[in-house]
Amino acid sequence: MECPYCNHPESRVLESRSTEGGKTIRRRRQCLECLHRFTTYERIESPPIIVIKQDGTKECFDNSKLLRGIIRACEKTSISQENLEIFVEELETQLQQRPQRQVSSYEIGEYVLDYLRQENEVAYIRFASVYGKFQGFKDFIELLNHLQQHSPLSNSLSQSSLNYVSPVPSS
Repeated sequence: MECPYCNHPESRVLESRSTEGGKTIRRRRQCLECLHRFTTYERIESPPIIVIKQDGTKECFDNSKLLRGIIRACEKTSISQENLEIFVEELETQLQQRPQRQVSSYEIGEYVLDYLRQENEVAYIRFASVYGKFQGFKDFIELLNHLQQHSPLSNSLSQSSLNYVSPVPSS
């Protein structure tokens, strides 16, 4: 393995350990020339998952791109980044285990929406607004009405704390 510091082609392995549930081997190495230590990772190369976008274009599945979008939807919510990373990793594993190598962006979006709906309704609405390409407030109202009809949390909140009180007294 080539040293990232001096580009010497030889190094020795100091330590190896399994990570990511046995899917990756982490190796701690030392350059035989400059003696710097560095880490390498070894994992099985899987055939790529191809995402078919709504416009028909295709691209390789990028878990970091998906994670960024979900993190953005979950800002200032109770969902930890660690939980989101685990979810994206599990989703990618599910997609890898499928016999077909292509998946629609719609299907991926539905997986994410199912997860977010269970975790946090605000994150769900944020993600749905981007994923669903909402055009205006009517799209939000439709989604909120749907959520209110199908969510016990929304039903209990709508009964108590979500009643709007106008700050201007009516005459």
